[in-house]
Amino acid sequence: MSHHFEEQDFNTDKLDTGLWKKIFIALLKYKKNLIFLVFLMVTIASIDVAFPMFNRYALDNFVNTNGSTESLGLFALLYFGMIVVQGLVVFFFIQQAGKIEMEYAYDMRNTAFRKLQELSFTYFDKTPLGWIMARMTSDIGRLAEIVSWSLIDMIWGLTVMIGITIVMFIVDWQMALLILMVVPVLGFISVKFQRKILDKYRQTRKINSQITGAYSEGITGAKTSKTLVLEDQQIAEFDALTAKMRAESIRAHILSAIFMPIVMGLGTFSLAMILWLGGQQVLVGTMSFGTLMLYTQYAGSFFEPLRQLARLLAEFQMAQASAERVLTLVGTQPDLVDSEAVIKAYGSILDPKPETYHRLNGEVRFEHVHFHYKPEEPVLTDFNLHVKPGQTIALVGETGSGKSTIVNLICRFYEPTQGTILIDGIPLKERSVGWLHSNLGYVLQAPHLFSGSVRENIRYGKLDATDEEIETAARLVNAHAFIENLDKGYDTDVGEGGNRLSTGQKQLISFARALIADPSIFVLDEATSSIDTETEQIIQHAIENLMKDRTAFVIAHRLSTIVNADRILVIRKGQIEEEGTHAQLMRLKGYYYRLYTNQFNEDLQNQLLNLHPVTASETEFAYED
Repeated sequence: MSHHFEEQDFNTDKLDTGLWKKIFIALLKYKKNLIFLVFLMVTIASIDVAFPMFNRYALDNFVNTNGSTESLGLFALLYFGMIVVQGLVVFFFIQQAGKIEMEYAYDMRNTAFRKLQELSFTYFDKTPLGWIMARMTSDIGRLAEIVSWSLIDMIWGLTVMIGITIVMFIVDWQMALLILMVVPVLGFISVKFQRKILDKYRQTRKINSQITGAYSEGITGAKTSKTLVLEDQQIAEFDALTAKMRAESIRAHILSAIFMPIVMGLGTFSLAMILWLGGQQVLVGTMSFGTLMLYTQYAGSFFEPLRQLARLLAEFQMAQASAERVLTLVGTQPDLVDSEAVIKAYGSILDPKPETYHRLNGEVRFEHVHFHYKPEEPVLTDFNLHVKPGQTIALVGETGSGKSTIVNLICRFYEPTQGTILIDGIPLKERSVGWLHSNLGYVLQAPHLFSGSVRENIRYGKLDATDEEIETAARLVNAHAFIENLDKGYDTDVGEGGNRLSTGQKQLISFARALIADPSIFVLDEATSSIDTETEQIIQHAIENLMKDRTAFVIAHRLSTIVNADRILVIRKGQIEEEGTHAQLMRLKGYYYRLYTNQFNEDLQNQLLNLHPVTASETEFAYED
């Protein structure tokens, strides 16, 4: 089970200013917090610039043999006051930065999740679950951390460097140049390193998405892995992915590790020059000892924020890999969108106007419909179909023939590439997706339940349903009896994905969920193929009653469940090959006849075997005979 997924490639080799502009524009939502944070950082940076000046004053006026101690008390009070202010500012900036980080991550995850609700099925067909999860969790978390904490570090660093530069040029411009002369060299080295570091971080984010995908598959497919004895292979593949990420991460950190000592080395060189030239001036009396100490402290104070900015550059490169993925998700446009006129009348998926919805009759028409998932592999070609209101249409055919595609197009999960689909004579594009889905009841082959109680899962079909309506829907599909026998009845927790219930029980609940909305069109996508014969008989009668006066589309492997359908369509290679009632198709003695006869004989043999198990010796005798 290899995990080779396709994903967008991000190849820009420098910091994307347009990308970061979008991110920082999103931060303007917290304008008040940001203004307060900037004020705090400017305050703490000003204190950091002021401390060496206080030290210089102390050395020249109190420590010097000719100095006076008259103003020492006031000086000590001011110095202590600055320390207290610095402590309070640090407390508030940590509080504010932490708040911005959490709020930004919260809003970004909500925006991304909202986008996922709007995106078409095609996005989920192409994008693995693990990669979506990686973007929603680690990528957004990393981005929020960078934009909050790195932002304050940048403001602090730039304020300190600007403040130190101004003071140094006022005191002695020649000494200031000794410190500033290494800045152009540092800038050149930074540009060289940033491209390599960015590339490595992109690789680690990409592999991280693959690891999340593999992790997700390993959990959801645990039962399959164990039954196929694939544990060793799973571990080996997962180990290969994590080893690859480890190697790329180490390379990225090695580059950062080389970069930082270069910055420190340049700072140390500048400090050595100051001590050499400044020391000579102190000896000849042209510079005070306090001024020399001022410049040595400023050299350290100047290169500390410079080192921080160099680190931030690497972090922004690392975060860009996450930012690209998050903003790509947020900026993805759904393939299936309602027109402005339709949204104005009916609302959107997330902001509907249910008061404008009207009940449909259930007439469905396909007019010259073409459809493909991949351009080179057409699924439907010039497909035509007319279904009258209240008809039950059964779709039969081999896997890949186009059965599910037909119902997916009726449900408007996808748009036809050509042609028109009309409901009650109106093209689907002239009505909203929300209106259509409010009139649909869809039961999948593999029923999916949400975490929560049985009652909550049925209520998902109609959010304002009363307990009485829920019980009525359950009775109609013969689910009430088994629900009442559960530990807590309707309040029993179904577990994640409904894993505490049998497949048949989950299917009955999904039936009740679909029915409670009283839909005009039913779609049953192989809804009885995964149910045992006894459970099938329980729900079959309910299905037949409930389909009266409703248009229904049934995809079924078990042909015994569709013998009473108004029309049976045999779909082969995206075309209707045979059409008619069960009796008409049996008389035709074509594809449907062969399929039904073979399946009937298989069912008959299984029933006989259950009634009279055949021993090995009897089997041998039967073949000999």
